[in-house]
Amino acid sequence: MGVKRQVADCRKLAGDLGWVVAEEYTDNDVSAFTGKRRPAYERMLADLADGTRDGVIVYHADRLTRRPIELEQFVDVVSAAGVRHVRFVSGGDLDVGNGDGLLVLRMLAAVAANESANKSRRVRRKLDEVALAGRPHGGSHRPFGFEDDRITIRPVEADIIRTLTGRLLAGESMYSLANWLAAEEVRTVSGGQWRTSTLRTLLTSPRIAGLRQHRGEVIGDAVWDAIITPAQRNRVLARLDSIKTSGRRTPRSYLLTGLLRCWKCEHTLYSAARQTSRQYVCQSGPDHGGCGGVRVVAVPVEELVAAAVLYRLDTPELADVLAGRAAADEQTAAVAETIGADRAQLDELAAMYAARQIGAREWMTARQPIEDRINDAERRLARMTRTDALAGLVGNGAELGRQWADLNLGRQHAIIKALVDHVVIGPGKGGAKTMDPGRVDIVWRL
Repeated sequence: MGVKRQVADCRKLAGDLGWVVAEEYTDNDVSAFTGKRRPAYERMLADLADGTRDGVIVYHADRLTRRPIELEQFVDVVSAAGVRHVRFVSGGDLDVGNGDGLLVLRMLAAVAANESANKSRRVRRKLDEVALAGRPHGGSHRPFGFEDDRITIRPVEADIIRTLTGRLLAGESMYSLANWLAAEEVRTVSGGQWRTSTLRTLLTSPRIAGLRQHRGEVIGDAVWDAIITPAQRNRVLARLDSIKTSGRRTPRSYLLTGLLRCWKCEHTLYSAARQTSRQYVCQSGPDHGGCGGVRVVAVPVEELVAAAVLYRLDTPELADVLAGRAAADEQTAAVAETIGADRAQLDELAAMYAARQIGAREWMTARQPIEDRINDAERRLARMTRTDALAGLVGNGAELGRQWADLNLGRQHAIIKALVDHVVIGPGKGGAKTMDPGRVDIVWRL
């Protein structure tokens, strides 16, 4: 509304002066102080420079520019083009070819720049105060999982976040989770489809763990409740870092990728497409190191292992094992907290090096033991957090079996991997037309 009023006042002044308005140059919502590009302003300078325009009406000097360096550019352009009079709705007639007029214009620009700087400092102080108090700040959209006040949790979306977190920690990929959200018709706050990048931002956000982030750093607890615990968020960060470091991804076309081993040489079987069928093969050669003596058709072994997993979900033995695992939750949280503390120490060390408070040798010497602790803790955490994919599934194997075909591959793989450590594939029989169950020896993780 302010820009429209200012344009109307400029039109009125043009009418009072008897000037014909050839074009109106407005860059709405782009500050004259920030230094960001102002396309309409740049076009105006070009039109003045080539003589297309011979006069300028501005609402106020601070609407023209609040940056002294930009003012000098404007003065150079209008002076070279012979545009002597620049009129202001608020400020009067200034002759930029006259020393006094130019001095006044420079003073007005300097005052405007100082006012903008003061305003910016006040805004930053206010944002700092809000952040330190753990309160939220505004934005164009509410955060996913929260109501418009950015404090009250939206239960349905919070449950989705918890489900996503558990499935990610259980080994499911971002790609698989994004596909699941699409299949469930869950949209982002703006109504768009989830991408792996936006999903990663959500699940690593300090906000969902009840933490307040400011200027890229977690500065304390927030006033809103947590959807997941800080320990769970640390586990998410550790898992994503582990994937980034190792390059391992959840398989997209073979259900048992990485889980099958050769009975003879104990090497992992690799997926291999053939003209007639998909297969898992013990591959020889320098890149694989297997014996090359075992292969098995993919579909039958995948069906057999999946059926065994679904059956095991309903056994009392599994329930007993998981009851014992639940007792280790406190230890898991402690390991995750240790990882978070060590990562914070690494960040602090990097900041000291950047500020030249320590030298490169000191930085490298101090960094190594911290990274070693993180790597060791992440390995322990990986061994301790394999059951998240089974939440709500223990005792419901039969029901899951009816839904199994509708699950995406990443979800199926995560469930199997939560229960199965590996599967040993034994020797085949010459001329066999069907899968011999005796070739498959499942080594259970749980």
